[in-house]
Amino acid sequence: MSITEAARGRAAALSALITVVSVCAGDAIARCFPFGPDTRAVNDLGNQFVPYHARLWDLLHGRADGGALVNWQSGYGTSFLPDIGTYVSSPFALLVGLFPRDEIDLAVYVITVLKMAAAAAAMTVLLLALRGGTGPWWAAGVLGSSYALCGWAVTEAVYNPMWMDGLIAFPLLCLVGEWARTGRHRLLGPVIVALAWTANFYTAYMATLGAGLVLLMRVLTADGSAPVRERLGVLLRAACTTLLGIGLAAPVLAVVFLGSKQAYPGWAREFAPSGWTDVFARALPATYSFYTPAGFLGTGGLVLAGTLLFNRAVPRRERQAWTLLVVAVAVSMQWGPTHLVWHVFATPNGSPYRQTFVLAGVLVTAAWVSLSYGWPGRRALLGGTGVVALLAVGAATSSRITSWTYPLVVAGVAATVGAVALARRAHPASPAFGDTPPAGPAFENTPAARPAFGVRGPGPSGSNPAERQFPARPASEDRGPGRGPGFGKGRVGERPAGHSPATACRRRKTLAVAAALLLVGAQVAQAALTTAYADRRRLAKLDDYAPWGDRQQAQADAVADADGWPAYRTEPGREQTTANDPLTVGGQGAAYYSSHTPDVLTRTLAALGAGWTSNGRAVQSLDNPVTDALFSVGARVHMPRDPHQRWSRPDDRKMAVTRAAAPQLVTVRPPGPEPRFAASPFRNQEKLLGARVYTLPRTALRGGTLTAACPARSEVFLWAPGFSGTARLGRGGTAAELRGSVPARRAAMQPLGTAGEDGRVVITLKGAGAGKLPRQSVGCLDRDRLADAVDGLRSGGATSVRVTDSGVRAALPPGARGTAVFAMPRITGWSCRTDGAKARPADSYLGLVAVPLDGRTSTVTCGFTPPGLRIGGLAGGLSLLVLIAVGVLPRALARRRRSHTKTSPEDHRLVARTA
Repeated sequence: MSITEAARGRAAALSALITVVSVCAGDAIARCFPFGPDTRAVNDLGNQFVPYHARLWDLLHGRADGGALVNWQSGYGTSFLPDIGTYVSSPFALLVGLFPRDEIDLAVYVITVLKMAAAAAAMTVLLLALRGGTGPWWAAGVLGSSYALCGWAVTEAVYNPMWMDGLIAFPLLCLVGEWARTGRHRLLGPVIVALAWTANFYTAYMATLGAGLVLLMRVLTADGSAPVRERLGVLLRAACTTLLGIGLAAPVLAVVFLGSKQAYPGWAREFAPSGWTDVFARALPATYSFYTPAGFLGTGGLVLAGTLLFNRAVPRRERQAWTLLVVAVAVSMQWGPTHLVWHVFATPNGSPYRQTFVLAGVLVTAAWVSLSYGWPGRRALLGGTGVVALLAVGAATSSRITSWTYPLVVAGVAATVGAVALARRAHPASPAFGDTPPAGPAFENTPAARPAFGVRGPGPSGSNPAERQFPARPASEDRGPGRGPGFGKGRVGERPAGHSPATACRRRKTLAVAAALLLVGAQVAQAALTTAYADRRRLAKLDDYAPWGDRQQAQADAVADADGWPAYRTEPGREQTTANDPLTVGGQGAAYYSSHTPDVLTRTLAALGAGWTSNGRAVQSLDNPVTDALFSVGARVHMPRDPHQRWSRPDDRKMAVTRAAAPQLVTVRPPGPEPRFAASPFRNQEKLLGARVYTLPRTALRGGTLTAACPARSEVFLWAPGFSGTARLGRGGTAAELRGSVPARRAAMQPLGTAGEDGRVVITLKGAGAGKLPRQSVGCLDRDRLADAVDGLRSGGATSVRVTDSGVRAALPPGARGTAVFAMPRITGWSCRTDGAKARPADSYLGLVAVPLDGRTSTVTCGFTPPGLRIGGLAGGLSLLVLIAVGVLPRALARRRRSHTKTSPEDHRLVARTA
């Protein structure tokens, strides 16, 4: 490798190392997993992302119920490809397969840190590509790490690991923009775009917008003599590259998009901009807030970015353009219309500043542009320090400021100023910081290598646009007559008496190392402490979940022992550890939490009495023997309440497994009109079952006591979706816990126990919302009637059922008439056929997949194709053909031209005369 290639590798490695050390040190300081007893699985990390990585592990090892198309473990059968495209489509996610199954939390942590390291390396490569590698490689490494360790990454994206793919995508897409400027890497560019959009389309969209702004600024600030046609050609080339890459990702994108369209609505929020004092505060270390932009970058990066406007070594147009871009991106986050543009025209449910990583990337790039023209002089350094001081003063009244913030700022500024002073003395006269200009690396931008807009080869001397755009570093504004660019006195090249060249070289290396250590030390210290502070604050502010431990292992073992799929389902239980327990511990349950939770699933289970959280996106299991029969649940695990949760009361119940006779996955309902759901979930269960099994008594509520009269020895169920508290049947009954706060949380129908011989029911309620109980809030279940109904479904249902990763095939008894009902939600994508007939979209029977029977049908087969898969596959195939054509046609034309040159008309005439 050449020296510059080696320097590029060292810079990328340094940035990755700084990032890994900083994150791990911060987590260790906070005593957070895996370096301490406190969990890091807060919010959706524990509730969604760890379970989905566990499901991916099962797929990779052939242990999952279902495949990439159908997930038989969650929601009684859901589409899984949209979840893959949203949560685990990153290439990094595949690394989960290298870890043991019971180390799934560690696997996700390692993947997250590796993504941050990759983002740091990618940004470092981008920085060294912007001006042909001019600049100190180690400073590029520090700035690359400051991007990966920005506040957005260490406080928000760290528990949303799929967002880290956007952190990687931004510098890579900026590189694609640079290639569009020079007409290079026409095949690699679309592939990188496709990988970015496949890994996580949400943050890739934001990264693409940011990279587009950077490219537009680069084109507009290029040398004025570049023709407008060439500038437009660059933008057109970049647009075509982006569209082609998105087309390659279409098979995943189309499925994700249409899956979102089929999802339950969930939350709806209005954007409210943060106060500017909080915005300024979040740019400083050791601050935290969920609803403000985490713009922390490290004081060194902020100081160097602030020097740009004051660094006269940088051409004025470039200084002004980069400064304007930074301000524009920052302001756009605070304005409603541009906020919607950044977030795909929908305000997100959680943090409204998910595009902050783009601002961090632009700031880091601006800092490098200033640095690449030479270490800032005293005037520029004073200006950069002043910018940080203004931010600190503007944030002084913010409640986000902590006792650590200002000391870290002062220490960081001092370290940066000292590092710059030492670095200037270490390189007193070199225009390229001691590095030889690159002679042909992949991203060089020197005059001899390539022009700015892709015109191959240099033009006449002095006419190369790249040469005009990136001139040699001019003398520093601090250099007076007879003074070098350092802070000390002396003429350029003058060596003090008694100092040999070797001694001077050693001295310069010592100064450079000292400068590097100052910058690196400040970056690591600030990032580690900010990470530790955010770790502690997240645990105090957000829900959190225990990592894999004895509870999950015992639950998984119980599920595995009872499993009988597809003869019957095994429900992992109502007392869940996360909202996606079936993905984590196995089984085939109702619980399911995703951005793609189907609308029909939420509404169907809610009509049957199920509960939910996250405004309907997280559907919970329903501990009820009637619904167990409806969904072919033959075994159910009963767990004590999760002791990790703060709201859980002490629970001395032991884990248990109950079994019951269950119908096949496919049953037959008699001919007749399809029933319709009503207001009472008890009656809705009966309609889907096809038999009366409940008595709904009159109830009376006085104070906190609910009374009713049930048949003797019947089982008592309470339906109170808006109640939050405890309900106890009689004096000696066990207190059942309900957590309802409609619409955010909905309490599930709850079993309370058995009525006495006299049938008198007294339920004591303690909590909020008792006054809003529905009219028919108590149901009395007759187990004998339920057993008769189940026997009827078993005897008249399918004689055999075969389940695949994408469908179900059932053999029916002779002469079956009416409707074949499949115990799975009728989500869009199911199509069915009878015997050898043509498949058509499945019918619906009270929200479940259904097929009409005419008495002559012997088999029913239903297959699932996710909406968007066909059209996405077509778009992806066409894009691949275009990409192949882009790669093949130029080479074919070049060979044809060479062949034509070898057989020119002169050659033919010479051959004729010779003959």
